[in-house]
Amino acid sequence: MSDTPTFASSITTASGPTEGPVMLADLSHLAKLVVKTTPARPAGLGPVFGSSEVVGEALVCGSRPGEWLVLGSEQSVEEVVAGLAAHIVDLTHGRALIQIAGESSAATLEKLCSLDWTDRMMPDGAVASASVAKVSCDVIRHDHEGRPAYLVAADRSFGQYLYEAFADAAAEFATT
Repeated sequence: MSDTPTFASSITTASGPTEGPVMLADLSHLAKLVVKTTPARPAGLGPVFGSSEVVGEALVCGSRPGEWLVLGSEQSVEEVVAGLAAHIVDLTHGRALIQIAGESSAATLEKLCSLDWTDRMMPDGAVASASVAKVSCDVIRHDHEGRPAYLVAADRSFGQYLYEAFADAAAEFATT
């Protein structure tokens, strides 16, 4: 078995607090593949634009029409795309991935992004692209153990900046 945690177990093995109103975890170590199809080959990975689903041990996100972001361990993402007739680009080392979770995670994101974070507009499994703290990001709602949780993917060069922006925005929700 690989030392790299699978997507399903990476949330519980990520460093940082495991309880609280807002929890941040850097999941940038997970593999990140972008899969693109062409109009001549419209069949893709399943989830439609704006939604996501767990496939095996990977999370497959319909990030744009004809484009999917696949997240997980290297082995799990390779299993998802094996034999697929599509353009596949490995962005593992070029993208940061931050998880923001907990009862106040949506309120924290509201401070940094103008999306409607209510359950009606951003339910579990939803995928959106938006400006978060003035950075172009892909945001995936992927609840964990009954708690709201969001995955935010952006260019790696913005990783530290975004992590600090989330921490600052979440400060008012910290328990004392």
